[in-house]
Amino acid sequence: MTPISSKVESIEALTDVVSKIVLQPATEMQFMAGQYLRVVMGDDDFRPFSIANAPRDDHKLELHIGAEPGNSYAGQVLEQMQKTGEITIDGGHGLAQLREDRIKPTILLAGGTGFSYAYSILQRRLAINSKEPVFLYWGTKTRQDMYAFDELVALEKQFKHFTFHPVVDCPDENWKGKAGWVHRAVLADFVSLEPYQVYVAGRFEMAGVAREDFHNKGLLLENLYGDAYQFI
Repeated sequence: MTPISSKVESIEALTDVVSKIVLQPATEMQFMAGQYLRVVMGDDDFRPFSIANAPRDDHKLELHIGAEPGNSYAGQVLEQMQKTGEITIDGGHGLAQLREDRIKPTILLAGGTGFSYAYSILQRRLAINSKEPVFLYWGTKTRQDMYAFDELVALEKQFKHFTFHPVVDCPDENWKGKAGWVHRAVLADFVSLEPYQVYVAGRFEMAGVAREDFHNKGLLLENLYGDAYQFI
């Protein structure tokens, strides 16, 4: 794929460690909801990040980059964006995009900034002419880490076929929602996963356990998607 120079239009802090970046590519980058781009840092240094939006008419691209202290892999990319105001990218990559040609009831499962992958698919699912139900389970360590909470609650009110399930790993005394491992919240809510498509983004360990547990719950593996499954 041909590398594309992109202007860094904005950088916004979403949490203490997660930043929202909006890129304006010099030319359109073709991609499908659920795919990722690579930031070109050197001749053999390509760093993948999920695209957090569905394709847009203005061709802008949104990233959610988590750069915790010690995470030089993401931190160096963010530093270059801040310093130069531009970045070189290529894409779209990945095989875990939304299957628009065979929409089924859908479960989106995201851990941490894996939400950006789920968010891209969610935007497209809500835009197309399908009323098949879609459920988003987003797991974070604390409620404060769930930076799009209010927006998702608003979308749930707007779209009757969309349900948002926030799951907090370390709840405080005021939390009234689901807690613990995010994929276990899915297991608790469904009698069988056989009718569903499931899209997963998060740590490889979570993705691996979810694959086994979901399959045991009836999910057909042909209906399970996630970039992690190309490697585990």
